[in-house]
Amino acid sequence: MSVPHTPAKIYRGRVADQIVEDLREQILSGALPDGSRLPSERELAASYDVSAPTIREAIRVLTAMGLVTTRNGSRATVNAQGDTLLAMSIASVVQFEKVGAREVFGLLGALNAYAAELAAEKASDEEIAGLRAAAETSAAAEGVEQSAAALQQFFVTLSEISHNPLLAALCRFITEVQIGLAVKLAGSEGRDWGRIAGALQTERLHIVDAIAGRDPAVAASAVRAYHQSAVERIISVRKGDETAGSDVGLTEALTAWLRANVGLGGQVANRRSTLS
Repeated sequence: MSVPHTPAKIYRGRVADQIVEDLREQILSGALPDGSRLPSERELAASYDVSAPTIREAIRVLTAMGLVTTRNGSRATVNAQGDTLLAMSIASVVQFEKVGAREVFGLLGALNAYAAELAAEKASDEEIAGLRAAAETSAAAEGVEQSAAALQQFFVTLSEISHNPLLAALCRFITEVQIGLAVKLAGSEGRDWGRIAGALQTERLHIVDAIAGRDPAVAASAVRAYHQSAVERIISVRKGDETAGSDVGLTEALTAWLRANVGLGGQVANRRSTLS
């Protein structure tokens, strides 16, 4: 198998970095589509006129970036998915810049408020009906796992009917983080989880009604009110340690969740990671 296009000319310097950038560009442009296999190590080495160890180093970097996956004895496979790349990038920034949990929650509130504004303007009647159905499903869900999944689906639906793909991608991951952290703090018994999610069903229906009323300002205001209540309830939760609901405790819990659920290669542990 040959490289899909003529490899970029390799100059003196960090040769592996140049190969990484060339292959990265092919992956992001679609020349190497998701699910396709890279050429063999020998073919890549011949195409770029470099040694096999240099190719192995480049593949390791691409794997850490979340662009390819590797298995012993097999060629690397392209595994570039927007949500995965975004999750790895956001998690890295949050941990490196020591972003607090309150700041993450505040960002999600602002993003979802904007999504509600756009949804009030752009969503079809059918899409709004789907959002209402998601709200009703979240009210009927039983148990922490089912309830968390239904709540996440409500906000995923809200972001999707904004018809802004970048906004939707940002909201999907940060929603997963917030709900995952709420579940972590509430514990497996579910007593505290009901105080966080179950008590806010009326507010979720207010969001739907505002969007259905085609009033962007009211819709955004409803989302901001919801998020304020949700954050207050998350902060009030205690899980054994009295510091769990403090700023320090929340940020430590956030960091622990990110480390457990967003791993090397950009792989979110699994789509049920909100429950761990």
